[in-house]
Amino acid sequence: MTVQLHTLSNGFRIVTEHMPGLKSASIGIWVNAGGRHETQQQNGIAHFLEHMAFKGTARRSALEIAEAIEDVGGYINAYTSREMTAYYARVLQDDVPLALDVIADILLNPAFDPREIEVERGVILQEIGQALDTPDDIIFDWLQEVTYPDQPLGRTILGPSEQVSAFGEDDLRQFVQQYYGPEQMILSAAGAVDHDAIVAEAEKLFGHLAARTAPLAPAGLFLGGEHRAVKQLEQAHFTLALEAPGYRHDAIYTSQIYSMALGGGMSSRLFQEAREKRGLCYTIFASAGSFADTGMLTIYAGTSGEDVAGLAELSIDEIRRSADDMSEAEVARARTQLKAGMLMGLESPSSRCERLARMVAIWDRVPTLEETIARIEDVTLTKVTDFAVTLCAAEKAAMALYGPVEKTPELAALTTRLAA
Repeated sequence: MTVQLHTLSNGFRIVTEHMPGLKSASIGIWVNAGGRHETQQQNGIAHFLEHMAFKGTARRSALEIAEAIEDVGGYINAYTSREMTAYYARVLQDDVPLALDVIADILLNPAFDPREIEVERGVILQEIGQALDTPDDIIFDWLQEVTYPDQPLGRTILGPSEQVSAFGEDDLRQFVQQYYGPEQMILSAAGAVDHDAIVAEAEKLFGHLAARTAPLAPAGLFLGGEHRAVKQLEQAHFTLALEAPGYRHDAIYTSQIYSMALGGGMSSRLFQEAREKRGLCYTIFASAGSFADTGMLTIYAGTSGEDVAGLAELSIDEIRRSADDMSEAEVARARTQLKAGMLMGLESPSSRCERLARMVAIWDRVPTLEETIARIEDVTLTKVTDFAVTLCAAEKAAMALYGPVEKTPELAALTTRLAA
C-alpha cells in the first residue's frame, strides 16, 4: 500500500492510498471548517451548509445528485464535527471520477435554492428536537458547553433552533467564502485508486480556485463547570470531564491508553467495578477526545437516581486508585486494544480515507503505521501513572447531569475527593 501526497499551486491538497486487491474506493473532501470556526451568530451554519450540499447545484437537482451515485451502486454522505466538515462517497473503481465530479459540484456550485433552504431548515429543526429528546445525546452537548463556556468549541454543532430558523442564503454563502478556500480542503482517496489520475482530475476541478486565508479558530480553553438538569426519567445520566492533551501533544497516546484501561472495555476498571462487581449500571465508559489544542477525558454512565451519587464517587475513586496501582498488564492490554482497533479499522477503505485526511489536516503529512505503532508502544506504565497523577491534581473539571440527579454531589465536592 502506497500513500502519496500532492499539493496544487493554490494550496489544495490531495492524498491517496492504493490498496491492492480492492475493486472499490472511498473518496471525499475534508474541509477545515466546523463548529469551532463559527461566530456565536453563525452557530449551526457549518452543519446547515453540510445539509444543503445535497439539495442541488447549478448542474444537478437534489434527485440527480443521489441518482448519479446510486445508479452506479455507490453511496454518498457527509458529516460536520467541531473542527471539520466531510463530504465523501464509496464507489466501484471505474466510478471514482464520477464521484469526484459530484463532490466537486456540490462544493463549488451549490444552488442554495430558497425553497430547498426552507425544506432543509425543517429537517434540521427536527434533528435538534430529536437530540433534545435523547438524554445520552444532549448530555454530551451540555458537557461540552460547561467544559468550554462562552467559546465556539463549547457550542453545539447543530446550533440553537432560533438561529437555524433565521439562516438564509447570504449566511451560507458568507461561510463558504470564509472557509471553503483551496487551502482549507483536503481530497482523500483510498482503495482502488490511481494517484496520478486523481491529481489530474483535481487540477481540472479545483486548480482554478484562488488561494485565500481563512480566519483562525479561537483557542480552546478548558475552564470547567457544572450543568444539572433534574427531570423524572428512568435513568440518571452522569458525565464527567477532565482536561486531556490535544492531538498534537506528545502525550496523546498516553491519554488514549489510560482511558482504555480506565473505561474502554469489559475488562476496564470502571466496567468491572461499577457494573460487574456492584451492579450499579448497564453502561459505563471512559474515552479520550482530542481537538487541535485541547482535549477531554470523559466518563459517562447511566444509572438509577438512587445510585447516581455512589456511581459518581466511584468514578472519582477509580481515577485516584489508578494513580497508585495501575499494573503493567492493564497498560499492555490497553496498548493492544488501541493498536488492534486502529489496524482492524484500517482494513476498510473508508477508514483509511478518513485517516489520510485527518493526518494531513493535523501534520500536513501521513505518518506511517509503523511510526504510529511505535508511539503507542512507547507508552509505559510510568507515563500512564504520571498521567493519572496529573488528573488527580486537576484544578478544573466539568460535569453534566440529567434525570433524577438531585442526590449527586456538587462538582466541587467531587474534585475535592479527587485530590484527597
